[in-house]
Amino acid sequence: MTAVLENKKVLMKGNYAIANAAVIAGCQCYFGYPITPQSEIGEFMSGKMQELGRGYVSAESELAAINMTLGACSTGVKAMSSSSSCAVALMQEAISYASADELPVVLVSVMRGGPGLGNIYPSQGDYTQATRGGGNGDYRTIVLAPSTVQECADFTYKAFYLAHKYKNPTILLADGLLGQMMEPVEFKPYPYPEIDNSSWELSGAKGREARIIRSYAPLEDPQCEFLDRLFAKYKTIEENETEWEEIGADDADVLFVSFGSTARNVKTAAKLLRQKGIKAGILRPITLFPFPSKRIYELSKSVKKVIVVEVNMGQMLEDVKLAVNGNCPVEFINRGVGAPPSPEEIVQKAEVLL
Repeated sequence: MTAVLENKKVLMKGNYAIANAAVIAGCQCYFGYPITPQSEIGEFMSGKMQELGRGYVSAESELAAINMTLGACSTGVKAMSSSSSCAVALMQEAISYASADELPVVLVSVMRGGPGLGNIYPSQGDYTQATRGGGNGDYRTIVLAPSTVQECADFTYKAFYLAHKYKNPTILLADGLLGQMMEPVEFKPYPYPEIDNSSWELSGAKGREARIIRSYAPLEDPQCEFLDRLFAKYKTIEENETEWEEIGADDADVLFVSFGSTARNVKTAAKLLRQKGIKAGILRPITLFPFPSKRIYELSKSVKKVIVVEVNMGQMLEDVKLAVNGNCPVEFINRGVGAPPSPEEIVQKAEVLL
């Protein structure tokens, strides 16, 4: 599939929706290496980027792909890579460098089962990898978590915008289910203003002083000052970009917290519980970093219980417990890998917990 579809509503796989949206957003360079369940992104880009005269490289490894992306971003262009789980693990050093260099790298991570090589079944086991990072030092990446194919497209637009607005690596964190499922999706024009990168990009020093982008800082005090400034930026991102979806939470006795594709089943479960007379609400984090801790804290003061639902062994659970801060009990419903718990299973387990 190589057609760019704009201002049209079509039935499309999540991976193709991400790739199509990246092209519409103005992605000028794509570097990738195939791995299930995200290989269709590279497949799409291999045709369309070359057709449009943009940069495309099927790299020799994931390490090469992410470092090529870093290099392209240093020139101020919109550049992207995509991969999955065990391969994204190989990219963590470069993500640390991109954070230190304040480069607008966009990385699509379509999660599969782990740890190690694991399997190709859907998973949410890379929440910690995305929100905390496996690279060295103190840094954070912006993380967006879609739950529909439409959001796969919409959040791809937003990932490019936020990455360039804040000069910060930004991760679109989907899973194998979203990457492979087909749903109607409408591609509207890129809705965000273009960011002027002329003050820092490496675009040739003719007519101006030379610039250098590097993370090496040999002296202690300047590095401390840099880290203070970096975390002041993260605070600004938290104040301005934290986003979540909330349904029936204001009068809820029990609050579900779930992200990504799993939240779809949780929404249905909350409706079924309401039909049984149990006031259930849901908060779905859209930004996993910044995490909607303040809103969860506020709601935890009025509900009797918070229930976290994830397809992993309890990764977002830790952030929710920190946000609740002891205001009420926090329970957990999960599946380690594969399809998320069904609405009926969630209802049954929630009734026991309640």
